[in-house]
Amino acid sequence: MVAHVLRLRLALLIGSLRGDRRGRTLVTLAALIALTIAVCIAVHSLSGAPAPVARTVTVLGGVAIILGFLVGPILVGAVDQLDPRRFAVFGVDERTMPWVLTVAAFVSVPSLALLAVYASVCAVAIALGAPWPLAVLMTVVGLLSTVLTARIGMAINALFLPERRSRELTALFALALIVVAFPVAVFFASMRWDGRVPGSLETLTTVFGFTPFGASPGFLFAIATGDIAVAWISGVIAVVTAGGLWGLWAWLVRRLLTTTERPAAARERTGLGWFGLLPSNAFGAIAARSLVYWLRDRRYIMNIIVVPVAGVLTVFPLLVAGVPLEIAALIPVPVMALFFGWLPHNDVAYDSTALWTHVASGVRGVPDRLGRLVPVVLVAVPVLAVAIPLSLVFIGDLRLLLPLIGLAASLLFSALGISSIVSVVAPYAVSRPGDSPFQQPQRPTSRGAFGPAAAFLGAILFSVPTIWLFVATIADDVTYAPATFWVGIASGVVVLVVGATIGGRIFERSGERLMEFVETA
Repeated sequence: MVAHVLRLRLALLIGSLRGDRRGRTLVTLAALIALTIAVCIAVHSLSGAPAPVARTVTVLGGVAIILGFLVGPILVGAVDQLDPRRFAVFGVDERTMPWVLTVAAFVSVPSLALLAVYASVCAVAIALGAPWPLAVLMTVVGLLSTVLTARIGMAINALFLPERRSRELTALFALALIVVAFPVAVFFASMRWDGRVPGSLETLTTVFGFTPFGASPGFLFAIATGDIAVAWISGVIAVVTAGGLWGLWAWLVRRLLTTTERPAAARERTGLGWFGLLPSNAFGAIAARSLVYWLRDRRYIMNIIVVPVAGVLTVFPLLVAGVPLEIAALIPVPVMALFFGWLPHNDVAYDSTALWTHVASGVRGVPDRLGRLVPVVLVAVPVLAVAIPLSLVFIGDLRLLLPLIGLAASLLFSALGISSIVSVVAPYAVSRPGDSPFQQPQRPTSRGAFGPAAAFLGAILFSVPTIWLFVATIADDVTYAPATFWVGIASGVVVLVVGATIGGRIFERSGERLMEFVETA
């Protein structure tokens, strides 16, 4: 059975190089080989570094690898070639199948790349003084744990997530990964080592060395430095982790082989895109429709593109006016947050005649107001999550992380709340669907200027307490940082909730007026 599965695994690998996607597969393979070589070279360079530095890098890197192998299958949603259900027809015993599939899992390009990286870490640990029998044994334990983690991720993906993952769900996973991983990566990359490990990072490494994620490399470099007590604690945790992962993998295999999914009574939603992903209620329907519009209508796309560009361009006039670079570099993030929240202030006008679907179906006001904000939030949050740490790294002061997040949240949410009111109180004419986004339509009245100004200035007005605390944090003392963070988030959320509620009430009472507007504007 093992030989049969291995032959099948090799056939699948060779077949992927002969299919219609051979070019893409070869490019991916070349990129993975280049990345593996670069990582191995970087790991071998640690053999000349102090042991604490090598320990920190390898432990944190090991944590990232294990999390990547666990989350990767769930994030990508790829079809598992070693799904236990594929081999159920061979009549293999349930107790034999887990270790057969585990052996076959090593015959893959990611596993071979992982083997090269772990071998490099083992060589560095031996060079720094770790006994080679223990180093090799713990490296095998760590490698086995990582491969089992990947198999468990694939099994969870097969059990609980749709087999044919929609592009929309994958996009949401990718956005969540950007929001979490990018700020963390920028934070670690910006730390100044100066030949020694920063105290906070050393504490974090020690903590991770006592967890299942970093116990294996933690053992290698703890025993290399002679810290026997820490080494054996990490070693026991690593061995217990491998045993626990094996037990979980065996249970998942048995579950996949013996459990028959109960047929669902609900209608099939495959192919509905955002409408199949979001909740089956008024909020979900409006959010899905808004997402389709924002991602396909070039008028919306142009608005999204302009906001980051406008935020960056604000730096140059300030520099010409003599504003210090450390202050000017903090301006783009609040400007982008303000403009992102300001974008939906005329969303009703962009609907054109499609507004009748909302009015005719009797949609309540609050779901309409909140559903329209979903596309802006899905774009604004990842952009700000990338822009905030980059700005702080540029000025070299990560102490402003919390206050800058609070200020951005206050401006974004406040602008979204006021825009929810303005879009139904004072809509104004815009270019029709299909027209150029730069085309300027004629407006029957002069009231069109009041709506944008009210949304823009109102957000600034409600964010004045947060702005004051942010300025105090920069000019006086960083002890204001937590207050800026919480005041910004609280005030922004309050304005958003109140604005959506008021805007919803007005929407419910203004259906005829809005329909008349979109028909004539």
